[in-house]
Amino acid sequence: MTDNASGHRLLIALDVDGTVVLEDESPSPGVLDAVAEAVRDGHEVMLATGRSWAATGRIMTMLGITPQYAVCANGAAIYKLTDSGEYERFHTEVFDPAPALDILEQHLPDAHYMVEHGDGTRLYTDEMHDWSLNLAHQVSFDELKAQPVSRIVVVSPEHDEKTFAELVSSIGLNQVSYAVGWTAWLDIAPQGVDKGSALDLVCAWLGHDRANTVVIGDGRNDLGMFEWAQENGATAVAMGQAPEEVKDAASYITRRVQDGGVTEVLRGLRPAL
Repeated sequence: MTDNASGHRLLIALDVDGTVVLEDESPSPGVLDAVAEAVRDGHEVMLATGRSWAATGRIMTMLGITPQYAVCANGAAIYKLTDSGEYERFHTEVFDPAPALDILEQHLPDAHYMVEHGDGTRLYTDEMHDWSLNLAHQVSFDELKAQPVSRIVVVSPEHDEKTFAELVSSIGLNQVSYAVGWTAWLDIAPQGVDKGSALDLVCAWLGHDRANTVVIGDGRNDLGMFEWAQENGATAVAMGQAPEEVKDAASYITRRVQDGGVTEVLRGLRPAL
């Protein structure tokens, strides 16, 4: 397990789903106290997630943290804490969704689609119970392609994870970054944009030494920030239930989310008393 023997102030970037919260959005065992201890020890604890801001903000409230930045939409949207104590969208990456959507429609005509615009507005074709539809409007498929977006989400209920991942890898999604989730869930971002590219910007804005960073996650959309961590001498920690390819990309593997994996990591960073 990693430690912080040097006593440096750390930037700790946490994924949300499967890392700090369980499937029902309740906190992983011990994580609330462990995060509070890390903050009291002087570390900057922030979130780096595929979620929208609305879904990210409520997790930050649950954790009791107010970091300078929050990474949302897998790095395509970065929010900053203002002097008024509110968060504003500070940095957004957008791209033309039409080429990717045209390819996807050919191969996944029955899938459910959603896009997120640079201002946080969402457009979707079909409702899904686990989608955040705050600032969302149901539209036709063609309307999804009309404006630049920061994110495309595709869910194909008829596929299992393995089959879906194989299909996505075979259809030629060029000029974008993408990650397949635990279920038949596909997240598409601008090319070269992921949680790692966003954390690189955050470190630059904070004047933070990238090597003094710990990132923790459990999904394929965390591979970008794991690679970034490894390239910069930082620490990447995979949750115990993560897919093998995510574990292989990590510096360390902790326990599963239901067993308090993040708590184990954060308490391992504390100096010996």
